[in-house]
Formats: sequence, C-alpha cells, structure tokens
Amino acid sequence: MTGLRPYLIWFAVAVLLTLGAISAIGWAKKHPEHFPGARFELDQPRGWATHRKLLRLAADDAACFAAFDRAKAGYLRRPVVGQGICRASQRMILTGDRLVPTMRPANAAPGCAVTAAMALWTRDVVQPAARKYFGQRVVALENLGSYNCRKIAGQSAQSEHSTANAIDISAFILADGTRVSLLNDWKDEDVRSEFLHAVRDGSCGLFSTVLSPDHNAAHASHFHLDLAARPLGWTVCR
Repeated sequence: MTGLRPYLIWFAVAVLLTLGAISAIGWAKKHPEHFPGARFELDQPRGWATHRKLLRLAADDAACFAAFDRAKAGYLRRPVVGQGICRASQRMILTGDRLVPTMRPANAAPGCAVTAAMALWTRDVVQPAARKYFGQRVVALENLGSYNCRKIAGQSAQSEHSTANAIDISAFILADGTRVSLLNDWKDEDVRSEFLHAVRDGSCGLFSTVLSPDHNAAHASHFHLDLAARPLGWTVCR
C-alpha cells in the first residue's frame, strides 16, 4: 500500500486538474468577454479580453463588419481611401443612434473597429456618466473627424488617423440641448467638468489611446480615441 501512495497522490492531482480545466472551460463559455478566443459580439459586456478583441477587429475587416451584421446594426460602408500606410478600408457610418449617439458632422466615418469600441464606450461609459451627472442621455457627439493621412504632431510616427483607426470627440449634446464641450468645460469645477473627467477615466483600457486636455495643448479641444496595436497590448490614458 505504501508503494501505491505516490501514484494515488498523482492520480488525485490529475483528477483535480481535470476538474479545474472543465470548470474553466465552462466558465469561459458563460463569460466570453473574458476569453480572447471567443468571437466578439457587440452585446457582450466589457471584459478582460475586450480590448484584445477590438484590436483583432481592426486588423480583420470581414470579421468586424460581420459583428455589426450579427447585431443587425444599420450602417453604410464607405469607400476605401488612401494607399500604403494611409489606406483606410474600414470606414463606416452608422445609420441610426441605437449603438452610438448621432455624430455631428455625420460624415466622420471612423473605422469599423473604432466604431465597435465607440458602441461599448457609449453603453458602458458615456450614457451611465450622463445619467449620473445630468439625469439624461447624450443624444449627439460632436467630432473633429477620423481620417487624416498625417504624422503625429511633433513626431515621426504615423497617426492612427491615417487609417481612420481613431476619432476625435469635441463635445457631448444632452437630450435637453445642453452642450458639454472639452474646450469650454474641461477646467471648470462643476458638474460638466466632472462628467468629462469621468468619461475620460472610463475610456481608459477600452481604447488603446485616450488623450485629453490634460495631455497637451493640442488636445485642449477634444478627446483623441484610437485602437493602436502596441507590443503586449499596452494602453495610454492621459
């Protein structure tokens, strides 16, 4: 019996590991938002793997547009523009405001993956903050555009705007018509400033890059949001 003891111990360990693996697989099926291998869905809650999935969508046009098709989200796919490092093939405009508030102007056409991130951002960050601070919804987003083939200001690296993998948001319009803008309201010590700071903080980790007026003077008027692919998936939030 003594000689069997090591084998029994290893058998018990194997059983426990197997049960643990089965349990982990079951948990992953119930929580696909935390599992990198699970397909991205727009109605999934935000999870550990959400940012990684969004990055994959930014590199896979077909998979990204398929996610909007499965969600039955109306959109217009815009023509491919540019070439090489300035080629933007995912540009799209949503035809309703179910996922993202009305865009002003409407022709910004950010990339599909950025639009998917904006849908989660609207649901999980913008609208909860608007309800908390104003008791109403955001019905429109003012933007400064998405596609622009250029370098990052003051740097040699290409901007994510060069592939429409970014959007600049300058103001939020509430249901009662109130306009909350980065340029006018960021530094005021009132509820509008609190709302804007809450939106900035809640955006961190969902997007690869979140730049606010706290970053530099070039961003005094807007939030820069993008899905830049970086080593190990690290993000920037300033």
